[in-house]
Amino acid sequence: MAAAALADAPVIADKRLIVPLDVPSAEEARAMVAAIGSAVSFYKVGLELFATDGMALARELKAQGKQVFLDWKLHDIGTTVQRAATVIAQAGCDFLTVHGEPQVMASAVRGRGASGLKILAVTVLTSLNDDDLHEMGYPHSTRALAERRIHQAIAAGCDGVISSPREAEMARALGGRDFLVVTPGVRPDWSARNDQARAATPLEALKAGASHIVCGRPITGANDPHAAALRVAAEMAQAG
Repeated sequence: MAAAALADAPVIADKRLIVPLDVPSAEEARAMVAAIGSAVSFYKVGLELFATDGMALARELKAQGKQVFLDWKLHDIGTTVQRAATVIAQAGCDFLTVHGEPQVMASAVRGRGASGLKILAVTVLTSLNDDDLHEMGYPHSTRALAERRIHQAIAAGCDGVISSPREAEMARALGGRDFLVVTPGVRPDWSARNDQARAATPLEALKAGASHIVCGRPITGANDPHAAALRVAAEMAQAG
């Protein structure tokens, strides 16, 4: 088979790789999904798209056979979170984030009911460091606060957590084999770390215990997003 044909051949995407569609319009998101092609099967829809066509795009991606992670970090009174989780579950989405507070987490778990929606608690945002937490009034280090919230997420019935690569090993140890540990702030060695204060490479994150990684700008900002995604997936494959 010619080299060009090999390059165009469909690939089996690594389902552990999640690419964020951090763009302001559904049209731009669709263009990015098309550019990445078969190299990725799991996409994150965040707050930019939430403000426009987020749910419509999520349903569209599901219809294409993609997995969808709604990174909306719900944080409201329990009844509101529960009702929102119910609506999102009915759309068939796969992952939903909520802030790691006991009432919020328990309400989201109730709201998703018997659906396949996985509720993930945000422990500590990966852009924050210990100094940031102290400025916000928390007496804990990022690691101590993450540990506290992992325990609370387990108690609330969450399926997993969003955790810095640096806390992934702890999350895996506390949550067990089937606990979802989704790590944003993942940056290959060949890319800039940007605003991620506690980043790691894809291989480091998976070896530490991550079940999934979120890798954005190294892929979406590349001249060839398809090739960049394959490069990240090749590194992930080294972890088994």
